[in-house]
Amino acid sequence: MTEFSDSAQTMSLVAFTAIATITLLLCVMTGPDRDDLNEFYTGYRSLSPLRNGLAVAGDYISAATVLGTGGVIALCGYDGVVLALSTALSLMLLMFLLAEPLRNAGRFTMGDALARRMPGRAVRITACAVTLAALLPMMLVQLAGTGQLLAFILGFSGASVKTGCVVCMGVLMISYAAIGGMKGTALIQMMKIVMLLGSGAAIAALVLHRFDWNPGTLFDAAAEGSGVGDAFLRSGLEFAGGPYPRVDMITAQLSVVLGGACLPHITMRMYTASSARQVRRSMSWAVSAVALFVLVMTVVGFGATALVGRVVIARADPQGNTAYLLGSRAAFGNGVSTGEALLFTAVTTAIFLTVLASVAGMILACANSLAHDVFAARATKTAPHREMLLARLSALAVGAPTILLATQVQHRSLQPLVTLSFCLGASALAPALVYSLFWRRYTRTGLLATLIGGTVSVLVLMPGTNLVSGSAVSAFPEADFNWFPFTTTGIVTVPLGFALGWLGTVASGRHKADEQRRHYEAVEGRILAGAVRGEK
Repeated sequence: MTEFSDSAQTMSLVAFTAIATITLLLCVMTGPDRDDLNEFYTGYRSLSPLRNGLAVAGDYISAATVLGTGGVIALCGYDGVVLALSTALSLMLLMFLLAEPLRNAGRFTMGDALARRMPGRAVRITACAVTLAALLPMMLVQLAGTGQLLAFILGFSGASVKTGCVVCMGVLMISYAAIGGMKGTALIQMMKIVMLLGSGAAIAALVLHRFDWNPGTLFDAAAEGSGVGDAFLRSGLEFAGGPYPRVDMITAQLSVVLGGACLPHITMRMYTASSARQVRRSMSWAVSAVALFVLVMTVVGFGATALVGRVVIARADPQGNTAYLLGSRAAFGNGVSTGEALLFTAVTTAIFLTVLASVAGMILACANSLAHDVFAARATKTAPHREMLLARLSALAVGAPTILLATQVQHRSLQPLVTLSFCLGASALAPALVYSLFWRRYTRTGLLATLIGGTVSVLVLMPGTNLVSGSAVSAFPEADFNWFPFTTTGIVTVPLGFALGWLGTVASGRHKADEQRRHYEAVEGRILAGAVRGEK
């Protein structure tokens, strides 16, 4: 069940080549003019709510979500389902709390939203630095996992071939971001989410058909195939090895819920909506798409455990990253018809496109921030065509080192990098956005304290977690410098991020706080209701 036929591998390779060619052509055709910043950064805000919502969902469901969360579901059962639900809850948090104010306060980047009340290069440069720190680990995960994924699907094992796959994929992703801009990457995200949902729903239906359309029977079979019995259907399996499993689980979910909603490649999609009403409708479509995919992942993950077995899944990949593919293959049974082979090819192509689209969106967010917040936000106004050139060069400047780093870390566990991104989003970006958008007295000192303090605290604590060392599945299993008793840093760094923002504001003095309050009141109507633009 863990081996794929030669015909399936050939069809997958042909499909990968075709999809890469088609998506690159789409980016060239939809690419912006050389001096049109609005088209490059926002696509003229011309996407309909449905298309923009699909693009948001496409950005949000990364390869780490499909493969990583799918693996946790297959290996840990109930805990994996809770993790998947947390990702959907995170997007709902963005929809109800931050989406409209972000769209009203920002223009192109996170730096625009934060500098609305507190202009200055220090705020923009710090926002850019945190954007890079939060997205670089996630990009490494997507790229480094590419070689392993293609090796698993196509059946090769040479290290040099895997490295070649990483480099080729990286070059493609840089091209998407630099050539297509926001509109081009949005088209790729839409293609990806439609293929992912369509193929996944078909596989989930096949899995349920194998168990007479009875979810209870599927869950019982998964518990039996897990080797741990009913513990598979109860909380605590994922964090059972830690000293405080319950607290560890809550902390992990907190980091996902707060961090996922605030990562810059997600928030930049808020600026592509033409009005507050449009952003609400876009987020409704996005949440619906993500919730549907959570159901698909749950069924396919449990199906993988029931049909293949937890031991086989862990043997193929200790993190379970191949569980989604194994569950898809096992759904067909022993004999695979031509139609089923085509469906499996659609699944592998959707995952391939997921990797391409995810990293392209992240590179674009980093490039936009570098070009707009660092290079263009100077005393002398930068010409539009020059800023466009800077943005495209920034995509190369971000992508090239990412490819190099990905080739170096591809043979290690990548879970710490995923966790690092979510913790940075939850500990630095979430407090900064909440305070900036809703607290009248918040000052520049408080904002810088939040961004810098939250980021530094995560970077200091993360190396001490058991994801980095101290266990057989950590990034450095041969070492043991594990001193922090939790898997994620959120239990300390999330409250600390909010506390530092408050302390920085208090330390600024009453005069600065009152000045910020007056400035906030001047822009409050625009931030909270888009009043300046006269929107409903």
